Amino acid sequence: MAKPSDKSKLSMNDFWEVSHAAAQFTGFACTISARHLQDDQTRMQFNRELSYYARRVVQDVEERRLSPQEGLRELKAEQQSLLSESRRIVAQTLGLIGGTVQVATGAGICYGSAGALCAPLGAPLMMHGGNNVYENARNLYESRSDIEGPVRKAYQHVAKQLGYSETEGNMAYLTGDLAMSGAGLFRQVLRHDAWRLFRFMKTDRERAYRQMSTKALALEIGIDGQTADQLHQEYKK
Repeated sequence: MAKPSDKSKLSMNDFWEVSHAAAQFTGFACTISARHLQDDQTRMQFNRELSYYARRVVQDVEERRLSPQEGLRELKAEQQSLLSESRRIVAQTLGLIGGTVQVATGAGICYGSAGALCAPLGAPLMMHGGNNVYENARNLYESRSDIEGPVRKAYQHVAKQLGYSETEGNMAYLTGDLAMSGAGLFRQVLRHDAWRLFRFMKTDRERAYRQMSTKALALEIGIDGQTADQLHQEYKK
């Protein structure tokens, strides 16, 4: 790429625009680090490195090694990369939490139903939850997004045996995730104030979601929304 040679062509307006974009980028980087980096020293190092990067872009534009448009594109591309990485971490963290909740819910269903609902709902929910914990934990630890657990691979294998592709297997896996999550939320559970003389009545039971706190229910809805989005992405393939 040829270097711009005429420094006089850099207007004050162009320089201000690049400097402003660099300042916004630095502020955005600080927001991202505060969200994801708990260690103070690591966070400060991260902020310092990205601040140096933004200043270097401004300096390159000022010294005409980059045009103002190229400088803006560099800053925008780096900011988009940070945003994508942040979204990946948030999504995988939610997936990890959701998997843990699935395991606990499945175990609760098996225990609460004295085993009656364990095979049709409790055990499959624990299997899906364990698979989600495995996938998201490894993805977070290795900074990846392509880990596939054994349960998902089993769905893919069955899909191939039936003449379909891995995509259909993934869709079946995600659909099962949503279906079991919905079944867990809407299953009948004993009310906290229920008591019995001979046996529990229908009025002694209520839907499970009614016993969840607002925050827990919002988290569950957010996780299900993320699963639905993944299902939509698979459908578009």
